[in-house]
Amino acid sequence: MPAPQHVMATDGVRLATYDFGEDPLAPVVIAVHGFSSSAHDNWVVTGWVRDLTRAGFRVLAYDQRGHGASGKPHEPAAYSMPQLVADLESVIDTWLLDDAAYLGYSLGGRVGWFGAIELPHIVTRAVLGGISDGERLTGFDLEAARRHAADGSPIADPLTRAYTELAERNPANDVEALIALIEGMNGGAQPDPDEAPTQPVLFATGTEDPIIGISRELAAATPRGTFVEIPGRTHFNAPPSGDFRRAGVAFLRGEHAD
Repeated sequence: MPAPQHVMATDGVRLATYDFGEDPLAPVVIAVHGFSSSAHDNWVVTGWVRDLTRAGFRVLAYDQRGHGASGKPHEPAAYSMPQLVADLESVIDTWLLDDAAYLGYSLGGRVGWFGAIELPHIVTRAVLGGISDGERLTGFDLEAARRHAADGSPIADPLTRAYTELAERNPANDVEALIALIEGMNGGAQPDPDEAPTQPVLFATGTEDPIIGISRELAAATPRGTFVEIPGRTHFNAPPSGDFRRAGVAFLRGEHAD
């Protein structure tokens, strides 16, 4: 990993960015990770950065707020979708990018949906992996998660337990910040099939991921959308899939019909 270069978000949160690739004039792919992950875990150890740079791209990845080496506010209001899209725009503006392709997974996929809509003059095409409408998290038990974070109290609800355990898996994570993220995202803007991006977009979801139906619907509603299955993968183990990487890199190179 290169040393992080920090970008200041509109509300003062520091965002850690990472620049991969030897050619500063190569076409840029902005890579944005999912919940409880990081630029390193989602894109470096999975082989995405290697494959993209070999394909001639420069990769600009960043740790979303609440993750990795970026700032980790504990206020739910700091994690609205408009703020996450504003973070993307801050990265683009600070790095002086005129245009870029976008690669996002899960939470990063949802940011990419709205980012493509808000920044059509910059985002040329996008790969959105594991994207859903976000409604699954409306049942997250915030109080149970906070009690668990404070004193280890057991969590009865399976969904709440699964996401809390995911947040705890990486010792570098700030669990309280990630719980605030879930609260901040609940009830907020969700991908609307009636207001889809107009750029070419590849949607990719694991065949064992329960959100695959929603991902297909979003792809079908996107004027220049394409959908590919990631064979045998769940939501949590799809990013390292060679099938996903090959499809994503080919799409970003323009090898798919739009």
